[in-house]
Amino acid sequence: MADPEVVYDGASPGFLAERAIMTSKERMAVAMRKGVPDRVPAMCQLSLGHYFLQAGLRPLDVWFTSAGFAEALLRLRERYGFDGLLANLPGRDPAWREDVARIEATTEGEVVHWKDGARTVVPPDDSCRHEPAPGRPGRPDFASFAPGDLARVGDFPLYTWGVYHVPVLRGVRPGPLAEVPPWMLSTVDEALRRAGADVSVHSEVFSPFTHFMELFGYEAGLMGLADDPAKGEAVLEGLTAAPVALALAYAAHGVDAILVSSAFAGAGFISKRYYERFVLPFERRLVAAVHAARPGLPVYTHTCGAIGDRLDLMEATGLDGIDTLDPPPLGTVELAEAKRRLGGRVFLKGNVDSVNTLLRADDAACEASMRATLAAGKPGGAYVFSTACSVAPRVEPERLMRFRALAEREGLY
Repeated sequence: MADPEVVYDGASPGFLAERAIMTSKERMAVAMRKGVPDRVPAMCQLSLGHYFLQAGLRPLDVWFTSAGFAEALLRLRERYGFDGLLANLPGRDPAWREDVARIEATTEGEVVHWKDGARTVVPPDDSCRHEPAPGRPGRPDFASFAPGDLARVGDFPLYTWGVYHVPVLRGVRPGPLAEVPPWMLSTVDEALRRAGADVSVHSEVFSPFTHFMELFGYEAGLMGLADDPAKGEAVLEGLTAAPVALALAYAAHGVDAILVSSAFAGAGFISKRYYERFVLPFERRLVAAVHAARPGLPVYTHTCGAIGDRLDLMEATGLDGIDTLDPPPLGTVELAEAKRRLGGRVFLKGNVDSVNTLLRADDAACEASMRATLAAGKPGGAYVFSTACSVAPRVEPERLMRFRALAEREGLY
């Protein structure tokens, strides 16, 4: 912990108290362990388009190279003064260019043409789009798929792309992933090395439910769960091995927290009953595996949209925290009410509307909304001041700088 400073505690006129100032890593650790730090930590997840626009790097290098993405993470964390960063992409195969036929500059952005006939569009301000080679099925058909077919899911490029964001996984079958290639950890390793001892570094894995939806496609996946729920459960069982393996590898490499991305498990996609059957048991297994391997390592989940009706089920997975907490109209979470219901048993992160507040509101409305969110999240600690979901690509950097300034000014305990 850093040296204490003398500060006015606000308790009585002229009274001075000594308060220890924490590092960013310490501050985040206390909040994520449901405690009260020196002030509310601030940390937002950024969209890929925001990195492309604001990091000062070639988007293709940010997307396809471990060093490029790590550089983008570190540059923008420093620029915005966040207490932590999220490495939400796995590392990249350093030999990826061996599969490239050519790279073309177009009005859409740079287009990577792969030797097998596939193409990847890398826009200057949005997430990348991968198109399999003509005639090659991107995903399997749920009706004809059997749980024993998981050994061949690497044959379907849109599944590989959706959960690992890479065109190929050399020598690795992406479904029942038992062994994580070293290059997949390279971005996190670089971020940990360069962030030093003062910054909280988080990694991300996709939930088993997201693996399922990316394997079959969202419409087909949801229909499959309705038509044959027992098969759905059997497939989910097999797909759980992949995120567990990657999460354990990240834990062993020393990350400060692991985020489980379960974005499409809100009420806009599935009911509470479906969440309890198809999400909860498999995320519980993932969380338990991490906690068994590294007791005390915070694990939290990122679920978008309307989750106000299932906070209790999310807590039942055994997680340590809940991310996004989209407020109306994006979602259904009133932050003060969520804190009351959860009673400090999990930490909360988010609730600032990244679209209607950060992107569209005028300066006064943006400031007022951020202040109200901070005021609702601060009491009792166990809160990280953040946007509800990823920061939109064209949010002005100055607005993100206000997160840190507001936390320092009004987030003190």
